[in-house]
Amino acid sequence: MIPVRGVEGRRIAVLGLGRSGLSAARALVAGGGEALCWDDGEAARTAAEDAGLTLFDLGRAGAWEGVSALIVSPGIPHLYPAPNRHVASALAAGVPVDNDIGLFFRSLAVPEWDGFDNPPRVIAVTGSNGKSTTSALIQHCLDVAGRESQLAGNIGRGALDIDPPGDGDVVVLELSSYQTELARALTPDIAVFTNLTPDHLERHGGFGGYFAAKRRLFSEGGPDRAVIGVDEAEGRFLAGQMAEGASDDRVIRVSAGQKLAGPGWNIFVRKGFLAEFRKGRQVASVDLRAIKGLPGAHNHQNACAAFAALRALGLAPKLIEQGFQSFEGLPHRSQIVSERRGVTFVNDSKATNADSAAMALAAFGRIRWIVGGQMKDGGLAAVAAHLGHVAKAYAIGRQAAEVALELGALSDSFACEVCETMEIAVARAADEAEPGETVLLAPAAASFDQYDNFEQRGDAFVAAVLSLAE
Repeated sequence: MIPVRGVEGRRIAVLGLGRSGLSAARALVAGGGEALCWDDGEAARTAAEDAGLTLFDLGRAGAWEGVSALIVSPGIPHLYPAPNRHVASALAAGVPVDNDIGLFFRSLAVPEWDGFDNPPRVIAVTGSNGKSTTSALIQHCLDVAGRESQLAGNIGRGALDIDPPGDGDVVVLELSSYQTELARALTPDIAVFTNLTPDHLERHGGFGGYFAAKRRLFSEGGPDRAVIGVDEAEGRFLAGQMAEGASDDRVIRVSAGQKLAGPGWNIFVRKGFLAEFRKGRQVASVDLRAIKGLPGAHNHQNACAAFAALRALGLAPKLIEQGFQSFEGLPHRSQIVSERRGVTFVNDSKATNADSAAMALAAFGRIRWIVGGQMKDGGLAAVAAHLGHVAKAYAIGRQAAEVALELGALSDSFACEVCETMEIAVARAADEAEPGETVLLAPAAASFDQYDNFEQRGDAFVAAVLSLAE
């Protein structure tokens, strides 16, 4: 645990008692503060009370008297589309609002670091798609290289739940826009921006607000090195904002779609080969084509970002390549579940928007596509360029009929069967799939119409695949 610094004797409210809220409360207590915990859900309050934490109803009269700060869990809105009532009352009372990531960055460094030969480093990864895989890949390569590291944030443990890092250790944080938007302290050593596609727009007041939330990791954090995907206009703009000039190697530009030229530090993939250029000269390359845990252009982009962050740490290219070769991928992200009678079953339940589903469709050949759920603004238009890979679609979720109609309007080259449930979709796709085809779950939608989260949805897919009769 990372005890929060500077809170001795202070009363600090914690709103939202999920993973990050509970870890924040424990870390505040460990730092000598008084954590006043609240969640509007009774089950969450009971769990917190059972864990020995102090409950405090933030809706009571005079609740903010003597409270120094409010720590808010990521899922709770503080501005758009409308602030949570407790956040609004805290702001009206002049109480500062922060989150566990802000507490982490202000509390990580301790006086003992002065005696270290190599102070710990923090790599923070954000972006719309691929940040989980990129973060996990970085940490996996560090393990292969024999570097002590920990993975936390929006993946794995809460940021404050990790062990205090030692001499030369590395902390890898995956950070969502919800986390970067509110944190009052953001000071990574290396910051990574994978890409930007429309998502969470209602929460951020539009696409500009969404980009601004991601951008704070760089503009507020002032990282020593910035790894920036430049395949979208926003990434190119951000790289230009961070660099002092074309040859400024504090910015590492990465791309999975174009050859990058110029005197700076550039890493890109073309035709499955990753290339690193510095000062206009190639200094390293990696053949990604046969790496099973990194299929498709979207994973090649993740590989570029991870390679860049690891090179910024000083790891040798051959050592990074060894890590790539042994990386098995993450559950629910292009996860190969089974190979049955020549058909491959792939779980990409994390493809919760059309852009990420398009990347999954582009990664495989002939596809039996399981799609649908709680649809997002913009619908399925972003997948249109990759529908030529689809042999047939199988729509699930409460909006399955609407999904089928939209796909029919986008393309008449394949049929879409309304299945509604995962079990029916998997059974139908498996029954019709031919050798060499892929049955792909890439929903292009949120899971909340049928499941608590995308992990539960992915687990349902895996269970349905494993229950198929041979």
